[in-house]
Amino acid sequence: MQPHDNLPLSDYIEYPEAEMRTRAQDFYNEIKRRHTVREFSDRPVPREIIDTCLRAAGTAPSGANHQPWHFAVIGSPEMKAQVREKAEQEERAFYNEGRASDEWLDALSVLGTDAHKPYLESAPWLIAIFAQRRGGVEAGMSRKNYYVPESVGIATGFLIGALHHAGLATLTHTPKPMNFLNEICDRPADERPYILLVTGYPAEGATIPVHATIKKPLEDIVSYL
Repeated sequence: MQPHDNLPLSDYIEYPEAEMRTRAQDFYNEIKRRHTVREFSDRPVPREIIDTCLRAAGTAPSGANHQPWHFAVIGSPEMKAQVREKAEQEERAFYNEGRASDEWLDALSVLGTDAHKPYLESAPWLIAIFAQRRGGVEAGMSRKNYYVPESVGIATGFLIGALHHAGLATLTHTPKPMNFLNEICDRPADERPYILLVTGYPAEGATIPVHATIKKPLEDIVSYL
């Protein structure tokens, strides 16, 4: 393949306008049911489902198509226990030892979060998402990657959407710092932990904060120019 080779856009599907409206509304109806869950069941989820969702994430656009992400999927109870221990250590510093400002803690208070993270062990899968500073379109390359946070953020969004579409609940967990994940997941130091994505079935009786259901109306988030 030459650098500027092109292929026909053969898999694009154009729908009649009426069907477009229906499909857009159907997608909105489905995605608005996605909620961040903090109570997970320990029911197993087949790895094949996770693999398929990760394939979907891997189709995301990225700077120069370098795909600057790595997904370390943790299912081992022993490793999940390690993650919880290290994450709660950082969370205690955040919530209880002055790392977070009073304003930040006040903003979180309506969600009822604290340093206790039992879901890091109860959920069947943790997906540690790493952002790669160097890489390339093929494994083993070591070129500069571009628009790394943007690219990894888009891929993470694809993954969250795919997991929801498959029928799983998710939670985005971001303890700071997260470099303990490099050691646990055996990832190189030049990869930055981006998000720890928790996924599985919600626990029976799981709840969500009322505050989390408040979404800005369209007119507050959109302007047509």
